[in-house]
Amino acid sequence: MKRRYETLALVASLFWGSTVVAQQPLAPVEARVPFAPTAFTGTDGLNHLAYELDITNIYGDTGALKPQGLDVYGDDASVPLASFSAGELAGMTRPAPAEHAPVSIESGKRAVIYVWITLPKGSLSPHMLRHRMAFAAEKGKPELLDGVSVPVNTTAPLTLGAPLRGGLWLAHEGPGNAHSHHWGSLVAVNGMVTIPQRYAFDLVGIDRQGHAMHAGVKDIGHSRYVDWIGYGADVIAVADGVISDAHDGEQEHAPLSPQGEPDSLTTRAVFGNYVVLQVAPSVFASYAHLQRGSVKVHAGDHVTRGQLLGHLGQSGGSSAPHLHFQLSNAATFEGSEGLPFVFDRFDFFGPESEAQLFGQGGPWTAPPAQHRQAQLPLNDVVIGFP
Repeated sequence: MKRRYETLALVASLFWGSTVVAQQPLAPVEARVPFAPTAFTGTDGLNHLAYELDITNIYGDTGALKPQGLDVYGDDASVPLASFSAGELAGMTRPAPAEHAPVSIESGKRAVIYVWITLPKGSLSPHMLRHRMAFAAEKGKPELLDGVSVPVNTTAPLTLGAPLRGGLWLAHEGPGNAHSHHWGSLVAVNGMVTIPQRYAFDLVGIDRQGHAMHAGVKDIGHSRYVDWIGYGADVIAVADGVISDAHDGEQEHAPLSPQGEPDSLTTRAVFGNYVVLQVAPSVFASYAHLQRGSVKVHAGDHVTRGQLLGHLGQSGGSSAPHLHFQLSNAATFEGSEGLPFVFDRFDFFGPESEAQLFGQGGPWTAPPAQHRQAQLPLNDVVIGFP
C-alpha cells in the first residue's frame, strides 16, 4: 500500500537552504539508539559522548533515503548540541558510501551512524538527547525525523589502574575512531547486535623513538616475537576482582602474518589466550591475545589490583604483538556492550600514527610527559604507565 504524504511544514535551513518547505516529522524510518551513552573525559581534556544511531528505511515505495544532515539536541531543545552535515555523515555511517558519495539508505536496509559529541568545555553532560534528521527521498517528497529521545547514562565511568606494568604504549584503534575495527565492528550473534569493543584499544609497545620494533630489524615481514618492544610484558589486574573466565594453550601467529576470519564471533575464537576479570557488578575487563603458557589465573580466582595475570603475546585475532583491552557489561565477547572507563593516572605523550610505528613518515619524538588523571586515552595517542 502506498504511503500518504502529509502537509508540508517549515524546516530548518540547515538541511534545505534559505527558503524551503519540508514536511512534518513523519519520516518512514525506524530510528533508535541501541545503547545509551555515558559521558567520559578523554586525553584532550574534554568530555565526550559516543553512541550509535540506527536508521532503517522501512517502505519499498519510498525508494532510497538520503540524510541531509543531523542535529542532536541536549537539555536545551532550541539549540543543537551538535550538528553534522550530509558530507560529515558520510564519514560516520556504516555501511560506508562510495568515496565522495552521500549516504543512501535503500528500502529495507539499515544504516548505523556513529555519533561522537564533544561537549563544550566546562559544561555538564545533558540528561537527554533528541535527534532531528531530514532526508531527500528518491521517490516522493522530503522526509523529516524528529525525536529518537534517549537518556544519557548518569553512572560515572569506572576508574581503573594500569593494565600493564611500565613502558610506553600506543593506544591504537581507540575511542573516537568510528573506522576502527573496534568501535566500527557490529557483532550479530543469536538475535542480538552489540558493540563489545566500543571503547577498546590495542596497546602496542614502543621505544623512545616511537618504533614498535627494536633497532636493527632489517625485514619487518620476517620479524620474531623478541623483535617487538612490548612482547612478553607483564599484564596486570586493573582492579580487585574475580576471574570470570581465562583461557590458555592457543598457538601464537607469526608477526604480521595474514589472519583468517575467526570460526565464530566468540571470546575464545577472537581473543586467543585471554583473561576476563569482573571488577564490579555487570562490569568485566577483558585482556586478549596473551602469550601462550603465560596465563596465571583461573576462573573463580580472587585477584588484587596490580596482580600478574599473564604476559603480552600474539594469540587469537592479532596481526602483531599487543594487548587488546576493553570494558564491557557481560563476561562474553558475544552479546556484550562496550563501556567507557578512565585510568586513574598515566603519562601522556601526544599522538602518533601507525606509519610512525614502523619508521615511516616524519619521525616521532617523545615530548615531555604530561601527568594525567581520570581520563580515557583516545585514538592513536602514546601513554605511559607507572
